[in-house]
Amino acid sequence: MNGAIIAKQIRVIDAAGEMLGVMSVRDALAKAEEIGLDLVEISPMAEPPVCKILDYGKYRFELQKKASEARKKQKVVELKEIKLRPGIDDHDFNVKMKNARSFLEEGDKVKVTLRFRGREMAHQDIAQALLRRVRELMDDVGKVVSEPSFEGRQIVMIIAPK
Repeated sequence: MNGAIIAKQIRVIDAAGEMLGVMSVRDALAKAEEIGLDLVEISPMAEPPVCKILDYGKYRFELQKKASEARKKQKVVELKEIKLRPGIDDHDFNVKMKNARSFLEEGDKVKVTLRFRGREMAHQDIAQALLRRVRELMDDVGKVVSEPSFEGRQIVMIIAPK
């Protein structure tokens, strides 16, 4: 901005957006001061660098406004967890799958945790069938990101929205 511009020759655009042409930094600064505005380097990598005559405070405000709009539109993806047991009843299973479906539709990832207690570890075939069922039910709204894997006495699978 203004005196911090180090290039010898710059391409200048006035406040109305019209091209004034290539000139020295000193001439461009004189034009900007004449109007009562600042000379701001817009594109430093161009050959020659592009500078614009504008109100710097207003320019910074517009940039902040654009950045805040972009932040508003961002969605933070959360990881929601659904806990199951190998002997889960059909109704309980359906309620949990309905919740998982709504999480996926909102754009969140779902971590399906299947916990074993006591001698349930001996019946891992039941657990695998249950996780296959979960995968089939969620196939239309999500895809499996992390395949089922053991973590101690539980199996964990992560599903992300499509």
